[in-house]
Amino acid sequence: MMSTINEKVRCLIIGSGPAGYTAAIYASRANLAPVLYEGIQPGGQLTTTTEVENFPGYPEGVTGPQLMEDLKKQAERFGADIRMGIATAADLSASPYKITIDGEKTIETETLIICTGATAKYLGLADEAKYAGMGVSACATCDGFFYRKKRVAVVGGGDTACEEALYLAGLAKQVYLIVRKPYLRASKVMQERVFHTPNIEVLFEHNTVGLFGENGVEGAHLVKRLGEPDEEKVDIAIDGFFLAIGHKPNSDIFKPWLETDEVGYIKTLDGTPRTKIPGVFAAGDVADPQYRQAITAAASGCKAAIEAERFLLH
Repeated sequence: MMSTINEKVRCLIIGSGPAGYTAAIYASRANLAPVLYEGIQPGGQLTTTTEVENFPGYPEGVTGPQLMEDLKKQAERFGADIRMGIATAADLSASPYKITIDGEKTIETETLIICTGATAKYLGLADEAKYAGMGVSACATCDGFFYRKKRVAVVGGGDTACEEALYLAGLAKQVYLIVRKPYLRASKVMQERVFHTPNIEVLFEHNTVGLFGENGVEGAHLVKRLGEPDEEKVDIAIDGFFLAIGHKPNSDIFKPWLETDEVGYIKTLDGTPRTKIPGVFAAGDVADPQYRQAITAAASGCKAAIEAERFLLH
């Protein structure tokens, strides 16, 4: 049951990564008076990234938190109303659409831009949090550059893990692909590429049980054939530890109304941010894992704001 309407707006943006803040910049400049709720992680996943070197306009690079703060300030400069709060319920059955914030306040909006992102899946090891930003990453294309000529490990056995390992193999001296099963789940094509890449070593039937290092990741504690009579402890020396066991799109509250794929990514129409509901748009990696890069997420946020403007004009 949705609560009483507390506020009416023309454009509501849920989420504050590159897509959300960029949508707020363009929506503000279009005089849509957008209200943005930052969500559970203000600034999104990029706030957990140390250095960003491939975002235009920063020739010396920039930290993830600083980039997000700059985008936020730019949005605020044009009048975006940026607030703390988490969207906890949605009613997209009819326009105007209703979104409940923090289980208390309900906002009615003419257009909705969903930029809630996706959350990387982790193994659940305490060391993953301990070394966050110090050798642990869930995005090889974001952070791989910092491991040129070094040793890294990728955890996972699917297509994504193989893609990450192949990408890193072009940069790093040695790549370990840590697979807990005795086989890869990846497509045959991806498997062949991995097996024919000289500096990728696949460690089948290995589980990661910990990481170690003084001022960052220096190695990983593994167990081969965990739980079997011939179980064996193995340590490998690495500088970077990459998770590639999947992401969970933050789309749950919208699933009753919008189409999602089998993983949970919101389906959009014809390569645009439009969803099947007029006036509702999805941008960033809640809609497509290809938007995990900051620049592509920002571009999709821009497109969503432009689409919202067109919708309101017509």
